[in-house]
Amino acid sequence: MNSVPSVYFYDQSVPGEDVATEVKQSLARSPKSIAPKFFYDERGSELFTEITRLPEYYLTRVETGLLRRHADEIASLTGENCQLIEYGSGSSEKIRLLLESLRPSVYAPLDISTEYLAQAANALASEYPWLEVHAVSVDFTDEFTLPFDREGRRVSFFPGSSIGNFSRPEAAAFLKRIRGLVGDDGALLIGVDLKKDEAVLNAAYNDAAGVTAAFNLNVLHHLNSELNADFDVEQFSHVAAYNDDEGCIQMHLRSEVEQTVSLDGQAISFSAGEMIHTENSHKYAVDEFLMMAKDAGFERSQSWLDDDSYFGVFFLSSGGE
Repeated sequence: MNSVPSVYFYDQSVPGEDVATEVKQSLARSPKSIAPKFFYDERGSELFTEITRLPEYYLTRVETGLLRRHADEIASLTGENCQLIEYGSGSSEKIRLLLESLRPSVYAPLDISTEYLAQAANALASEYPWLEVHAVSVDFTDEFTLPFDREGRRVSFFPGSSIGNFSRPEAAAFLKRIRGLVGDDGALLIGVDLKKDEAVLNAAYNDAAGVTAAFNLNVLHHLNSELNADFDVEQFSHVAAYNDDEGCIQMHLRSEVEQTVSLDGQAISFSAGEMIHTENSHKYAVDEFLMMAKDAGFERSQSWLDDDSYFGVFFLSSGGE
């Protein structure tokens, strides 16, 4: 599909049968879990965009302020005509803050939600007719290769503190994979949520409007639609709280009643009060994150924090500029 001349689409999504097997296995374990990547069907992506605009959700507001304020400095670090590769691009809102300053030769948004990715890529290309967009539908949490070959320094962009969705060992391994993708002269621009008062964190994941709850519960709607499941979504509730020992917000779905759910022909039993773990959001101290990045093969070129030290944006160079 190539509906806009400067947009190219590549589908590297996981076959449905493999997805069903992964979900059934994770729900058969104790405790039960669903990987956060399954949040992002089209509706889930829309709900997450709503979350980023909530007053309690400081992350997007603070990060976009940092990106806007330091766009020219970021451009000087990336250099001209880079290949800009965004992990978990969603609606590609944040990249709009950088495009005019960076002027990349190629923009490659990576996202697991194929339909949402196509809409966002076409919209972006319409706004920036000079931009060549290579949109890749892929599970970027696993190994993959870029399906196109272009000249220019590879610079990966991973905003939103999505690195926090990985456990700390998983995050370290993920950074190493990014380092392999960008190569010896590449770089990574990444947003990281920092450790702070628990009340601020808990409010961000339990907003008064209930959008985060709807986002969390939507994963069950997604499984109903894609994997022939029959979750009664009204019999589950959203639970999110900061775990100080783990240094992260943990999100769960709680079964309010004893029930049995069918998913792709497999019966899955729940006791009343049983939890499904859906997401972690790890928070980092600055030195802790930089040490992990160094172990992955990156060196800090620059970092920017807001006045309250709620959030950090880090430019990490493979070559240690």
